Amino acid sequence: MNIETHNFIGTFGVLLTLMAYFLLQAGKWQSSQIRFSLANALGSGLILYSLYFDFNFSGFLIESIWVVLSLYGLYRSLKAVPTEPSL
Repeated sequence: MNIETHNFIGTFGVLLTLMAYFLLQAGKWQSSQIRFSLANALGSGLILYSLYFDFNFSGFLIESIWVVLSLYGLYRSLKAVPTEPSL
C-alpha cells in the first residue's frame, strides 16, 4: 500500500485529535489545559492540510471551525496561566 504524504499527514491529525478527546474523556486531561487545545488545533490543522489536496467542503468547514474554537480555547488557557509577579 502506497499512502500519499498528504493522507499520512491528515491521518496523523485525526489520531492527534482523537487522542486528545480520549485523554479528556479518560480524565487524564482537562479541557482548560493548553495541551488539549493545542493538540486539537494542530490535529485539525493537519487535516486541513490534507484537504487542500483532496478537497471536501463539509470536512473543510468542520475542521476550520475546530481550529478556530481550539485557538480560542488556547487563548483562554494561556490567559488563565498565572504569571510570576515582577519584582
